[in-house]
Amino acid sequence: MGRVRFLPTTWEKLTDAVAAHVDGTTSGDGGEWLKVGVDGAPAAHTGEFVRRLADALRLRGRSVLVVGTGGFLRPASLRFEYGRRDPDAYYDGWFDTGALWREVLGPLGPGGTGRVLPDLWDPDTDRATRSPYVPLPPGGVLLLHGPFLLGRWFPFDLTVHLRLSPGALARRTEEPWTLPAFARYEDEVGPADSADLVVRADDPRHPAWSGLPGGAPAS
Repeated sequence: MGRVRFLPTTWEKLTDAVAAHVDGTTSGDGGEWLKVGVDGAPAAHTGEFVRRLADALRLRGRSVLVVGTGGFLRPASLRFEYGRRDPDAYYDGWFDTGALWREVLGPLGPGGTGRVLPDLWDPDTDRATRSPYVPLPPGGVLLLHGPFLLGRWFPFDLTVHLRLSPGALARRTEEPWTLPAFARYEDEVGPADSADLVVRADDPRHPAWSGLPGGAPAS
């Protein structure tokens, strides 16, 4: 990771600033929808940040659809082909990126239908969720969150990486066998260098951030 200046903020200020930025952004692919990726390990609790951001965007009158990659896991027969605790399989093969392209990102591209499948697979039952498609009106915002989102050529208009230091990640990860996968992600993708916005979340009560693209960091 390069030399990035992080300034302290609060989750409220952070979400308001990001919501204002998204509200003033146009889609980079020429489509009618905005797509925001919030990347981070499970220990970073991306879902909590996304819920805050969704509320802030809705207060601005934007339609929002939240999708978690946990709803797009592959069947157990594929995830556990090399054992239940294989970090390389976790990194490369647990998440169905093809389905995310087909069912979530593709419909929100230029000429898309706007009809998104919010989840595909229930890992508890190891069966299809059979959830109905959800229409996202033109001008709506997709918030896609989960681990390993960067470096996959997903057409995001804004990427946010919730960063944990190696020590914080090790302390807060409930499945330590996954740690080599996140070390590999750091080496191969460098998410803190790839994301548009980085949030340092070692202390969940006191975040710090790198600022928004093209703007000065918040104080």
